[in-house]
Amino acid sequence: MNIRRAEEKDLDQVLALLSDLLELHAKLRPDIFIPGTTKYTREELLDIFANDETPVFLAVDENDEMMGYVFCVIQDPPFTTNMVQFKTLFIDDFGVVEKHRGRHIATKMFEFIKEEAKRRGCYDVTLNVWEGNDSARKFYENMGMFVKETQMELVLED
Repeated sequence: MNIRRAEEKDLDQVLALLSDLLELHAKLRPDIFIPGTTKYTREELLDIFANDETPVFLAVDENDEMMGYVFCVIQDPPFTTNMVQFKTLFIDDFGVVEKHRGRHIATKMFEFIKEEAKRRGCYDVTLNVWEGNDSARKFYENMGMFVKETQMELVLED
């Protein structure tokens, strides 16, 4: 397995996994996610791939077939007078192609991302997990992550 930056030639494979993961989220929260869509368009993905502040890394096999991806965003928290300023590597999206799950690909990718964050001078790695996505939450906890803050919601119905 090799981990490398995403390129234009990877668009179809990335879009396929984005679609698969969207369906998982649409089952968890059909009130928010629209089935049959993807998070990004082809054009948006090309811009994301090209931006060093939004690197996308792929785990690929010996035939350069994508086994998983991780979308990253390098963030500087907004300036406030009551918080220490630091840089964060935010994981915007993380997934493994279904046929490759259970082979520790996500673990290897997460270790790679930790090293990438250190290389870029980041203080931490952060991400969001939707409630109900228990397998993802358990994986992140096993990687040493912990709850930093909790976002709460009140759905306003008619």
